[in-house]
Amino acid sequence: MKSESLQAVAVCQTEGKEAITPVSPERKHQHVRNVTCSMLGDALKIWSELYGEFEGVASHGAMVTGNVQKGFEPVCGWPEFLEKMWLLHHYLDHAKRISEGRA
Repeated sequence: MKSESLQAVAVCQTEGKEAITPVSPERKHQHVRNVTCSMLGDALKIWSELYGEFEGVASHGAMVTGNVQKGFEPVCGWPEFLEKMWLLHHYLDHAKRISEGRA
């Protein structure tokens, strides 16, 4: 089976007619940068929320306080905490694949 090369195109409608034009490498690069920036922004937001769960449990992001002897329980609950962990993995994995040219 022969592999086909995909080409990025822009579809514009003017006066009821569609025009399909190839996208310049610069425009494609800008789009990839925008998508990656958005995903990494979401990843940082999720990281911040996860880090916030440790408020009162860890000081300065490293030292565990005495409160943890009772056991760690996320304020948002375990299902939401684990969902955020999965989302963080998803965003970072996808950004890595984009940067490697595999997305």
